[in-house]
Formats: sequence, C-alpha cells, structure tokens
Amino acid sequence: MAPTKEAGNGAGRADLASENNRHKTARVVWTGIWLFYLSAPVTDLISGGHSTTARVLGALGLAAFVAWYLVLVLRTARETDTRRMLLALFLLAAEATVLSLALGREWLVLFVYVAIASGAALPGEIARWTVPGTTALLAATANAVPDGDAYLAGLLIPALMGGFAMIGVRAMIRTTVELRQARATVAELAANEERLRMARDLHDLLGHSLSLITLKSELAGRMLPDHPDRAAQQVADIEQVSRQAMVDVREAVSGYRRPTLPGELAGARTALAAAGVVADLPAEPSGELPEEAESALAWSLREAVTNVVRHSGARHCRVTLRTRQTLDGPVLELTVSDDGSGGHSTPGNGLTGLTERLTAVGGTLSAGPTGRTGFALTARVPVDLGSPS
Repeated sequence: MAPTKEAGNGAGRADLASENNRHKTARVVWTGIWLFYLSAPVTDLISGGHSTTARVLGALGLAAFVAWYLVLVLRTARETDTRRMLLALFLLAAEATVLSLALGREWLVLFVYVAIASGAALPGEIARWTVPGTTALLAATANAVPDGDAYLAGLLIPALMGGFAMIGVRAMIRTTVELRQARATVAELAANEERLRMARDLHDLLGHSLSLITLKSELAGRMLPDHPDRAAQQVADIEQVSRQAMVDVREAVSGYRRPTLPGELAGARTALAAAGVVADLPAEPSGELPEEAESALAWSLREAVTNVVRHSGARHCRVTLRTRQTLDGPVLELTVSDDGSGGHSTPGNGLTGLTERLTAVGGTLSAGPTGRTGFALTARVPVDLGSPS
C-alpha cells in the first residue's frame, strides 16, 4: 500500500505543478497580447524624426519600462511589501512621464500600463486611489505635451477601466485561493469526521461482540469436561457471534449500518444471560421511530449492556423504555441500570461517542453511579410519536 500511496502523491504533485505551469503560461501570453498597444511608441522611435541619441535612449527606456511592468503584473499572486510596490509604481509612473515629455504624445499610452500595474500589484483599498491618481497624472502630462490633448480622450477610459479591471482580477484571484483553501479545510474536516465515525462504530461493535465471545469462551471451557454437548453449543454461539461481528464491521465501514432497538434488545438478552446477569428487559417499542433517533438509542443500549457485562460485576440489570413529556416536547427515554460496582464518573471513549451520536439528533445522555453500588445510563431522544407499549 505504501508505494501506491507515494505514487498517488507524486502524481498529484505532478498534476498540480503542470496546472501551475499552464496558468503561468496563460498569464504571460495574455499579458503579452496587451503589449501590442506599445506599437505607437515603437513606431515613433522608428519614424518620428528623433535623433540617434534620442532613439537609443528611448529604446532603452521603453525596454526598461516593459520589463518593470511585467515584473509588477506577473507578481500579482504573491504577497509583497506594499511600500515597495508603491515605490516601484512611482518609478514606473516617473519613467512614463519623462518619456512622454521628452519624446511626444505617442508615449502617453505608457500611463495606461502604469494604471494596470497599479491595479495588479497593490491591494484594492490602495489601488482604488492610485488608479485615478495615475489617470490624473496622464491628464496633466497630456496637457504639457504638444498636441497631447488630442490623445487624451482615447486614453483616459482605457487607463481607468484597465486599472479597475485589474483590481477585480486581483480580488478574484484572492477569492479563488481562499476558496481552494476552504475546500481543502472542508475535505480535511470531512476526513477527520469519517475517522471519528469509524473509531466510534468499531469501538461499539467490537467491544460488544468481543465481550460476548470472551464470556462464551469461558463458559465453554468450564463446561467442556462435564458437559461437552453444552460446550459445543457455546462454541457454535461463538462462531455465530464472530460471523455477525464480521458482517457488522463490513457494514459499518460501508457506512450503511443502522442498529435497531429490537435487534439490540435481543442481543442484550443474549449477552446478559451469557454473563449470568438477571435481565429485566422491556417489550419491543410499537410504532416507528426516526432512523437516526432509533439508531442513537440502539447504540446507547449496546454500549450500556457491554459495560454491564465487562465492568460492573452486576447480578441484575434493568432496561426501561418509555415516553416522557418535557417542556421541549415528548422524548423517548432509555434507561439501563444495574446493581454492580458503580462504574466510573469519568466518561470513556464509549460514552463520549454516545454523547456525540445523541447530540446529533437533538438528544441527551446522562450516566453515573446510583449510590454506593449500581450504575445507570439514560439516553433521551425527541419524538413526535405516541407512547411505546
């Protein structure tokens, strides 16, 4: 099993790495497409009539601007120091301003990229101010550039919409990350809950069955010398209990097993008789109970009888099942009491599991000594049915 698990983990990591690489590639391609709008500055460098020195400096400035812009945009998924990002955006805006003032109106398009980088690199509460601020700087620079106002109308809306669109994209990315983390947390909690269910069910199932097998084995050992036929019957009972335990465990693992009160009453009668405990058991309840409520009471009966057989040393055990009217409505009350050693006041795994089961259906559990000797367990579940017979 270990190699399979490791192989599965390796495949999962490979799939995750492949998915991350695809996302990075798609982001780079998508960002690269929008660089097409830098064709205006490039065309101006080629045919704008600038001197060779101006062309060389302009090309270097444009290359530095694009590189810095890509670094800011492609780092959106990382947590970065806000002050450092503000400084980087200030330098990017300063470069766009210098290039526009030095080379002409075609370079005003750089402010659109500054606005987009601002929305991509900064938290939303800050970017909602820096994007309009960048647009205002664009307007001021356009008024200072010869014929810049002719380009201004076509750049203001792209700068504003591009910047705020990146704010939305950044928020969407953050929400997606949080959603994935929440899903991972939910999956982990579900796995933990399933492990608790399995531990609870196996404790209740095997504790009862193994206690009965132990008692019948002891009886068979005592009967074997003088009463081999009766010992053989006990051995046959052991085989039957073992087979039923295997069936119960399989059903519990599958999550489909729901014990019933009639079945547990019959099992309690057998277990108490095998332990030499005189049992006073009620008749089977009439009418139908909700499955969850009946299951919780059946588990309570099984756990209580198992404790009587294994720990109490009792001679008598009494089980009552009745409907009582309370302020919160009618409840079906199951009580299992014995005259044994009194048990322990500290709840163990069994009682903790019962409390969880009953709480899930709106029920309650109380258990404790009933005096100098004896122990009683009472489980209650709400019902809307008539009184059982």
